[in-house]
Amino acid sequence: MENRKKFLDIIWITLLTIAVGTILILLCGANPVEAYQRFFGGVFGNLNGFCEIFVKATPLIFTGLGCAVAFRTGFFNIGAEGQFYMGAIAAAVVSLNLTQIPGTIRILISVLAGFFCGGIWALLAAYMKSKFGISEIIVTIMLNYIAINFLGIAIRTFLMDPKGSVPQSARIERDAAFSYLMPPATLHAGIFLAVGAVILIWILMEKTKYGYEMKVVGMNKRGAKCNGISVMKNIVLSAFLSGGLAGIAGVVEVLAVQRKLLEGISSDCGYTAVLIALIAGNRPWGVLVASVAFAAMQVGANSMQRQLGIPSAIVSILVGFVVLLILGRNMFQKSLWKRKSREE
Repeated sequence: MENRKKFLDIIWITLLTIAVGTILILLCGANPVEAYQRFFGGVFGNLNGFCEIFVKATPLIFTGLGCAVAFRTGFFNIGAEGQFYMGAIAAAVVSLNLTQIPGTIRILISVLAGFFCGGIWALLAAYMKSKFGISEIIVTIMLNYIAINFLGIAIRTFLMDPKGSVPQSARIERDAAFSYLMPPATLHAGIFLAVGAVILIWILMEKTKYGYEMKVVGMNKRGAKCNGISVMKNIVLSAFLSGGLAGIAGVVEVLAVQRKLLEGISSDCGYTAVLIALIAGNRPWGVLVASVAFAAMQVGANSMQRQLGIPSAIVSILVGFVVLLILGRNMFQKSLWKRKSREE
């Protein structure tokens, strides 16, 4: 019954989303049938378009996983964007300076450095929450701006390409970057790293003692304390893991997609990750599905925009609409549960 209910929820949310999308297309003065043809043609019509889905989904998987881990522990990490940037900076520093180290080892060091820097950036918010009682939402948002502007300083000073005049780093060497799987398509090996992260986080959260303790802390901090579970230890662990995953997203974007460090490198995927985690219900496999679905919508919407002039911003509207539906459904179910409890 529970699975059937979830399936029906997915069906009616999908139908409502399609209906709203159709209305938005009509408001743009386009034919919905033709628009949807262009949409699916952009997604499945050629190899490049199909591969682009997984290229766009990869950083969303990492940042979405990071937000999901933090949210399930009750640590509201809104700073995946800043953690993404710190991971990207770390990857550029390692790749451009450790040139005497073989490429494969340099990639591994870059991933570890990005994970560490992103994790430390999130730990700052966890420390300020535990030490001074400052909301992690405020701290992580402020840290986003610091990280973004620090990257701007870096690519104009110590990381700026000495041979150019544009604020960006030098290009990463090919042997120190993720390889393309099906050239000339830009699908890269980072997608395997992202799927591996999903599997590892699922095992951690669902099959280990640490995952169980983090979930208990997220559901009831007082109950966790009464059962001898350290609330602070689990919040710190989830914060570091959350920031580290977002940092790896920055590493992959630098070493696989852009192959250099530049401003605006994240395309706001750190903010989109919050929506991805909410849509996925903070579940690792849900994050994978939601990230791929969102990336497919982006690719299809870009195709509609190029061929019919329909703004690709429709995707952002529809994602926001889906989040509102999910939150509304949860609030409705909670109110029914409370009413039933009072009656009993």
